[in-house]
Amino acid sequence: MSTEQRETLDAILRQSAFPVDSDVSEQRRLLKEVISAQPLPADVTVTAAALGGVPTAEITVDGVEPRNVVLYFHGGVYVMGDAFLAAGLAAQVGRRTRAKVISVDYRLAPEHPYPAAVDDALAAYEALLHDTAPQDIAFAGESAGGGLTIATLVNARDHELPLPAAAFVMSPYADLTLAGTTMDTKRDADPLLSPEALQARVADYTAGHDATLGLISPVFADLSGLPPLIIQAGTHEVLLDDAVRLARQAATADVQVTLDITPGVPHVFQAYYPILDEAAAALDRAGQFLSAHLASAERVTA
Repeated sequence: MSTEQRETLDAILRQSAFPVDSDVSEQRRLLKEVISAQPLPADVTVTAAALGGVPTAEITVDGVEPRNVVLYFHGGVYVMGDAFLAAGLAAQVGRRTRAKVISVDYRLAPEHPYPAAVDDALAAYEALLHDTAPQDIAFAGESAGGGLTIATLVNARDHELPLPAAAFVMSPYADLTLAGTTMDTKRDADPLLSPEALQARVADYTAGHDATLGLISPVFADLSGLPPLIIQAGTHEVLLDDAVRLARQAATADVQVTLDITPGVPHVFQAYYPILDEAAAALDRAGQFLSAHLASAERVTA
């Protein structure tokens, strides 16, 4: 793994970091500009669709005969991003799990604060269950979408829905109280996020609700009964402690959990797979994890 690759990526991200005082519309524009500059691979197709009345992006990779479905939740601190902008990273998960990916275009705050995202995620999953067996489904998500992945599992369990075979979360934003110790200890190392930048958007989503609610901040949720999880993060991110505490909470609840930490890389480092060896390697590990649990679930129900 190349130190030079990591240093180059860090420099790129520091140059393109969002100004903390920019408003939501400006942040949305900047994010779209950055991601749209990276074209999708030629073998990836993205189609607009819907599940349970919630808009989605269906993502397929040429040559992959999907036996399974990955339900994907994008990041963007609940106020920006969309299902289509997430297609590049989501397609890499689909490629490695030989699955079709359905990226959920959940409603964003501040126009649609909590519980809109949680409601949309559950509605999409419930609709997917109408024509896909739960053992053929995995969840995945990055950043806020990682937190939403866990919240949706908890919500589905509490609604007595059958749960998917496994879930993969990247750099989960899982504590909107911002109480993680790495908010301070990783402040200088993180080229993308800061406590101030995150704090500026918390109220947009919580809108007066208690940020310690389990469906807002899954580090405070009862995670018992959840399917096997793989949680990945980098050591150069202020949200590192969210991943660590989420894994601890899962383990304490007797959930099978793999905490996969990569040194010297930033928030959602997997997105930089074209220029970072560690990113491709992490996606490979996650793909193997999901594939193994999807195949295992198939054998059990066969």
